[in-house]
Amino acid sequence: MKINAMPKPIKRSALRSRLGLIYYNILRHMLWLTMNRQFAKTKLSSSLPFIYFTHKTPLFRKLKDVDMWMQHNKVTNLKLASAKVNGIILHPGEVFSYWKLIGKPTKRKGYLDGMILKSGTFHAGTGGGLCQLSNLIFWMTIHTPLTVTERHRHSYDVFPDSNRTQPFGSGATCFYPHGDLMIRNNTNDTYQLMIWMDDEYLHGEWRVSSSPEYHYEIVERNHEMKSEFWGGYSRHNELYQQKYDLDGNMLDEQLIVQNSAMMMYEPFISEKVSE
Repeated sequence: MKINAMPKPIKRSALRSRLGLIYYNILRHMLWLTMNRQFAKTKLSSSLPFIYFTHKTPLFRKLKDVDMWMQHNKVTNLKLASAKVNGIILHPGEVFSYWKLIGKPTKRKGYLDGMILKSGTFHAGTGGGLCQLSNLIFWMTIHTPLTVTERHRHSYDVFPDSNRTQPFGSGATCFYPHGDLMIRNNTNDTYQLMIWMDDEYLHGEWRVSSSPEYHYEIVERNHEMKSEFWGGYSRHNELYQQKYDLDGNMLDEQLIVQNSAMMMYEPFISEKVSE
């Protein structure tokens, strides 16, 4: 992978940012109107018979300079949002839209202030922390035959790796309404998303109507951290999806994600050598 130099981040005025949000919000609502018949809307309380992929992520994680009250509030936000997507059925030809199902997170709906990442830093905002749910759904989806048609990630890498179990850039950020996660069912089977929580973890499953014929693995390649000419650091990688039959034979491999982000921490830590 040839990595081009990343330009120095541009600081836009508050007015320009606000006008941009209004513009993209209008475009998103127009898209939702034109695609309305394609969106998954049906929920089923009982589970489809087969599990395609399951995963869980910890609810609490210590992050530098982040107060724990934000993470406790995040749990409340996750409970509210998870209830909107839990049990959703994705029939052949239908599209899962994260924000179309959840709606705008507001205080009136019970959402609290949690951590929101923006422009290389973090602050408290209503509904903060919902990216953990979109991250989970995306990671599970790329282990199935479902097709991700829209996915975003932050252009900044704010926190260094801390007990990371997944490759860099394997999540999907969300920002209402135009930073959506959309997934299309291009298969002949029906899928169901199940989401639940306990005291420690956010859990998820993609279930399916017929026994899976394949399994998928995600492989990271070409990971690199590099110094930019203007003084900052950037981080890059590629993620590939490998398809296997049930006997363990690899049938296909495809590039699914190319990530580039500006790093907001020092990538290389000098170790003090004791004499």
